[in-house]
Amino acid sequence: MLVILLASCTLATKYEPTLSSIHQHRSPEWFNDAKFGIFIHWGLYSVPAYAPTEGEIHSIDPNIRMSVNPYAEWYRNTMKFEGSPTDKYHKQHYGADFDYYDFAPIFDEAVKKWNPDVMADIFADAGAQYVVLTTKHHDGFTLWPSKVPHPEFSAEKINCTRDIVGDLTNAVRKKGMKMGLYYSGGIDWSFDNTRFALGDRDMSTLRAEPYSSYLKAQYLELIDRYKPSVLWNDITYPRKKESIEVIAYYYNHVPEGVVNDRWGIKFRDFTTPEYAKYDKIVREKWESCRGIGYSFGYNAMETDEHMPTEDELIEMLIDIVSKNGNLLLNVGPKADGSISELQLRRLRAIGQWLKVNGQAIYETKPWKIPEAKTPDGSEIRFTRKDNALYAILFDKPDTKTVTIPAMTFAKGAKVQLLGAKGDLKWQQQGNDVTITLPETIPGRYAWCLEIKPLPKK
Repeated sequence: MLVILLASCTLATKYEPTLSSIHQHRSPEWFNDAKFGIFIHWGLYSVPAYAPTEGEIHSIDPNIRMSVNPYAEWYRNTMKFEGSPTDKYHKQHYGADFDYYDFAPIFDEAVKKWNPDVMADIFADAGAQYVVLTTKHHDGFTLWPSKVPHPEFSAEKINCTRDIVGDLTNAVRKKGMKMGLYYSGGIDWSFDNTRFALGDRDMSTLRAEPYSSYLKAQYLELIDRYKPSVLWNDITYPRKKESIEVIAYYYNHVPEGVVNDRWGIKFRDFTTPEYAKYDKIVREKWESCRGIGYSFGYNAMETDEHMPTEDELIEMLIDIVSKNGNLLLNVGPKADGSISELQLRRLRAIGQWLKVNGQAIYETKPWKIPEAKTPDGSEIRFTRKDNALYAILFDKPDTKTVTIPAMTFAKGAKVQLLGAKGDLKWQQQGNDVTITLPETIPGRYAWCLEIKPLPKK
């Protein structure tokens, strides 16, 4: 009997390369529970580290958006717009004859200084539970020494000499975080050098050989070599049949892995609004991704005014989690792997807040409603875990009490302010509850009230 039981426990789903088969996959609990991840955009574009700072991309007039693209990682494409700020910057600093891929030896030299353990420590201290690294962005340059030959570029021009993917994967896992990998499947300028403008989506080059075989071979290489916990494809996947084959292969090698919604097929473990979030609870798992500033790749032009404040980022995380989402917050390292103080300061603030209030974020689920307002208009967000409700206040109360509307506590309910000692007094006043706060309220950002057991309504 014991032998039979042990044998049955080792059985795992075998995924076939069909849509119906991969639909059997269920998003693992680790991803639902993680809530906060770090995205990393790092590559050749980190050398010039330039983009216009016109605003968040969706706020820019679509007619000029691509010529003033605030994404520094799009440098290769934006410089093709004659007379654009990026075109002028490139010619002024590098000359008209300096090819984009001439940044490769500069980048290769810079990353020799990088310490992956230091980077992993930063992300762990920020409270991140997983990391997603761009292994190849739209420029086609890989952050690992791929064994898949490029039909036109030498390895020195198109592959990083240092195995950044492997070194960071090892460092991240040592800190107890999950490691995910991003790959741009739907754009590769090393195969299709045509300038991309809004509405230009001629996929013929990418559907054809040799890109199709190259794309699939690199994906399988990443899966075999690094076993990523997240496989994050971007834009689309040119051939639907092959995208299904890659996903099935991935699940067979990493059963607890997850894939996003940018594979060109009707399948995903989670959706990925970019510089956006949902305004209500979404039952299907989702992940909001954005840069700390307007750009994903490091943009040396960005200042404090181009970035959300520390409290705005913390409130963003809370709001997303209350609606069943994860926040994938991007860091853009400099070419040598160092992270700017502007970004570090915000990561440190999130980490310090999570050290006190993480139990209201990690492993939580949405409550019946995601949000409410106090009678004086202050925002509240709700999460729940087991038999506890967390009411998270965005504003520090300037009175001795705070009132939560339309809520009935159970008789004998206990209320605590995370970071403070002792139970708080409360009083049911009709349909509302008024809670008496401590004399001293600790912390600088959002304040979490833990309520046990769960209120009746």
